[in-house]
Amino acid sequence: MNKNNAPAGTIRAALRYPAFRRLLTGLAISQVGDWLYNLALVALVYQRTHSALWAGVTTAARVVPAVALGPLGGVVADRFDRRLVMIASDLIRVALMLVLALVAAAHLPILLAPAIAAAATAAGTPYLPCASATTPRLVPDADLPGANAARSAVTGLGIIAGPALGGVLLLLGSPALAFVINGLTFGLSAATVLAIPAGDCFRPGAAGRAGRPGGLLSDIAAGAAVLRRSPVALRLVGADVMCSVVYGMQTVLLLLVARRSGLGLHGYGYLFAALGVGALAGTALASRALRHSSQRKVLADMLAAVGLPMLLLAVVRGPVPALILVAVTGVGAVLVEILTETGLQRMLPPEVFGRAYGLALPAALAGIALGSLIAPLLVTALGTTGALIACGAAAPVYALTLPRMAAAAGAPAASPPALAGSVAAESVPAESVLAEPVPAGRAAAEAPTEVLAAVISAGR
Repeated sequence: MNKNNAPAGTIRAALRYPAFRRLLTGLAISQVGDWLYNLALVALVYQRTHSALWAGVTTAARVVPAVALGPLGGVVADRFDRRLVMIASDLIRVALMLVLALVAAAHLPILLAPAIAAAATAAGTPYLPCASATTPRLVPDADLPGANAARSAVTGLGIIAGPALGGVLLLLGSPALAFVINGLTFGLSAATVLAIPAGDCFRPGAAGRAGRPGGLLSDIAAGAAVLRRSPVALRLVGADVMCSVVYGMQTVLLLLVARRSGLGLHGYGYLFAALGVGALAGTALASRALRHSSQRKVLADMLAAVGLPMLLLAVVRGPVPALILVAVTGVGAVLVEILTETGLQRMLPPEVFGRAYGLALPAALAGIALGSLIAPLLVTALGTTGALIACGAAAPVYALTLPRMAAAAGAPAASPPALAGSVAAESVPAESVLAEPVPAGRAAAEAPTEVLAAVISAGR
């Protein structure tokens, strides 16, 4: 099917818009860069220190700033031109990767490696809030679900392809080579975003343009306030955080599942590969899910898809059923993510969206850390079977809070200004996000490989 005739709400439909294709391409390259150098970084630190503790500290240095500085990234996204912020974010990471390559090649103090990694993560914190806030201004509201599904797909592909490319580079050369190549990916990302014409689609809302905004804390408080005033938004964020908690628990529990199911230690990697495959498959189902007459029911069903397979893993022992069940959790989790992203974009005022998103994203990341800490405690207290049951019950129990969502009144988001060369998103009442049907039309499932093809040919 020609993508120009694609049904509304699908990935193909969202890719009709050149500015969004370029944004997606920049995001894809930047995401690959975020994950590409991780293997080389940990390998470098371990080679120098021969310490698993130092390797763990280095990994933590890449994650902690995203949680701690996420709100600040949201503030930056609402204060400054988002196109310039994304370009600056990439260029700063280019410079940091070159410095990291120098640390590796010149045998400078290894303490610099985790410090530079933390700085690179900090520099990247405004990028995703900027991309998410800009997306509704580049595609019409009807195609917003497809745009968010495409963004989720390239993020998943980045998580898979980045470490794979990093491993190849590590085999072909020293960690310094991987860091230099990684710097080039960020440079390409900046060039791709630079190719998008500047305009209102990248400018912050009226509050960000009207002189100097308030202090940092007041800006963060404004983002929290807009979430607090919308029970629907809070429930959406809560659903995404719940899926993150389950994922964090899976990082521990799937190791035990791999052993119980006969997959062995290597099976841990197979199970996470199945999780990733499920997530990519879920992006192809997003348009169908978002066309359902009751988004609230879809959200509840997807939370059940995240949890119930973990319950079944408590009694299922075979390797093939285990791989299938884990893949189902990946489908459910990515659809919850897309539903949450689309709902927030539709209901939150554009002038404070970055700050609200800057709180929601770190909350999800913190959920992963929380889940990874809870899981060992559950295993100690309840055993493997009991821990799997507790993990599997969490998301369906949260789904029981959803029936009240349709009654939660929320203020419509302010409509963005008319944009030259882009599409202004229509405002949607908050309660309609989960209670009313989206525009009708025939849905079509799409393979994630279509996203890759569009990324490769984005400049055409």
